[in-house]
Amino acid sequence: MAELTALQQDIITFYHRNPFIEYLHAEVIATEDGGVHLELSVEDEHTNLYGIVHGGVLMTLADTACGAACLALNKKVVTIDLGMDFMHSVPLTTRLIAKGTVLHDGRRTMTCESELRDRDGKLYAKGHGTFYVLGPFREEDEE
Repeated sequence: MAELTALQQDIITFYHRNPFIEYLHAEVIATEDGGVHLELSVEDEHTNLYGIVHGGVLMTLADTACGAACLALNKKVVTIDLGMDFMHSVPLTTRLIAKGTVLHDGRRTMTCESELRDRDGKLYAKGHGTFYVLGPFREEDEE
């Protein structure tokens, strides 16, 4: 992949300062389109008593992927509402990829969806949410 854009680097740095994302060991990966997605290798600490990924881990990935999609449009957001559809249980050692997409880019609110898939493209869960815009992620002179 080509060199990271300044915005991609800022998003990666932003999420590596997030204690909960670091606690989960999620990686923020730059994408060809100028954005980022999250990746997580499922370990014991991510599972529940059934030996599958805990729903809270999946919701965190979905929420963060949506937030990253908003940051890529230079908008810092917080979650108003987040829903999830769980299609399949995620087994131990799966490498999950969480990608967010902005559906509505409003001045005060944004609507996003996210997909959580493995490297083969199998869809495990889909998130959808509404986000409140706090302001710009980067100031104009940083761009």
